[in-house]
Amino acid sequence: MSKQKVALALSGLNAATPCCAPISEQRIPAETAAVLAPAFKALGDPVRLQLMSMIASAPAGEICVCDLTPAFDLSGPTISHHLKALRAAGLVDAERRGTWVYYRARPGIMRQLAGLLEVGVPVSA
Repeated sequence: MSKQKVALALSGLNAATPCCAPISEQRIPAETAAVLAPAFKALGDPVRLQLMSMIASAPAGEICVCDLTPAFDLSGPTISHHLKALRAAGLVDAERRGTWVYYRARPGIMRQLAGLLEVGVPVSA
């Protein structure tokens, strides 16, 4: 599946409706796994996971790339590459304002990923 098709499929996920039951309850459908796997893959990189954490926890709900870059011992182009991967995976939205780009987490996809990983407490007999 191409990155463009994955992004289109992710945009169709409704934040109020879970994509499927948690993986602890039943097997995830192949089509759903194909749509969500790139998001998990993007978060599998330590730098991207830290970036995602900084973006999602930004006090104003968004953060400027100018505030992200200094937090790492990496070049600006490397940070841009990681941010592009998060965008391609459908995890963040970006908006250019003048010379800076501001990033926001997409709460719907984050809820979908969290719901998929939810583990219920087993009922004891």
